[in-house]
Amino acid sequence: MTSSQHSNDQLPVMEAFYSIQGEGFHQGRAAYFIRLGGCDVGCVWCDVKDSWDASKHPLQSIETIVENAKAFPGRLAIITGGEPLLHPLDKLTAALHAAGFETNIETSGSSPLSGFWNWICLSPKKFKAPISTIVPKAHELKVVIFNKHDFAWAESYAEEANPHCKLYLQPEWDRADVITPLIIDYIKDNPKWELSLQIHKYVNVP
Repeated sequence: MTSSQHSNDQLPVMEAFYSIQGEGFHQGRAAYFIRLGGCDVGCVWCDVKDSWDASKHPLQSIETIVENAKAFPGRLAIITGGEPLLHPLDKLTAALHAAGFETNIETSGSSPLSGFWNWICLSPKKFKAPISTIVPKAHELKVVIFNKHDFAWAESYAEEANPHCKLYLQPEWDRADVITPLIIDYIKDNPKWELSLQIHKYVNVP
């Protein structure tokens, strides 16, 4: 995205929809999701690879994004991607707050933090590490577990998180049958962690 696009207060929106938060601390809450295009992390198991190329997604004004969100009764807005921190998010989050929204972000933390957030969900990825200064600011650390070696990797970020950060382990969806029992056993031995399941996929909503 160019600086001129930023000056026009526009962001590339892959999709926006009203559903329930299926993961982590806010699981089960009604939420309006704003999925921004653009990602430079490149997780091989990503289930929204269509989001990676920002140029494929139409630019929308911040005013339009917020007006679309206001059409629904929920007042929790979740900014996701792609990697939403590839874009400056101060103006979008300020406008959402002004409209009465609580703002949450789901990010890998691999780009500088912007925006005004009620809740930061950091989901670090091996493909591009988070910026170290973001880790202590996270309210929630949600680590996707793909194989048994990922537990030690998850612990390395838990050590950097602030003492009040909620800690979640989430099975990679395509390997959930194999990985979920391993996570359950790990949590029983390490009870500072909790289990996050993608319940929106189980109940078949976006």
